[in-house]
Amino acid sequence: MYGTVVAALLVTLVLALVRAFKGPTVFDRALAGNAVGTATMMLLAIFEFISERPAFVDLAIVYGLLNVIGTIALQKFFRYGDLGEPGRTEEDRA
Repeated sequence: MYGTVVAALLVTLVLALVRAFKGPTVFDRALAGNAVGTATMMLLAIFEFISERPAFVDLAIVYGLLNVIGTIALQKFFRYGDLGEPGRTEEDRA
């Protein structure tokens, strides 16, 4: 059963990587990057069940948190053009 789940996640990972490289828009690439992170996190959790090593769950949780933070930073960059200080306007930067 675990083999089937791993195979399905690997197919999902490959399809998301194809979408990340093909595009066509930057938002498709961002969504595909988030899907790659989620599939990787799930693969780490499955490997924990297979190998019975609880350290993989900790790695999956940390990877998931980094995935969320990276997605938020990427969206902020797309919206404001930089990752500068919050609350600064264009007039303050001049």
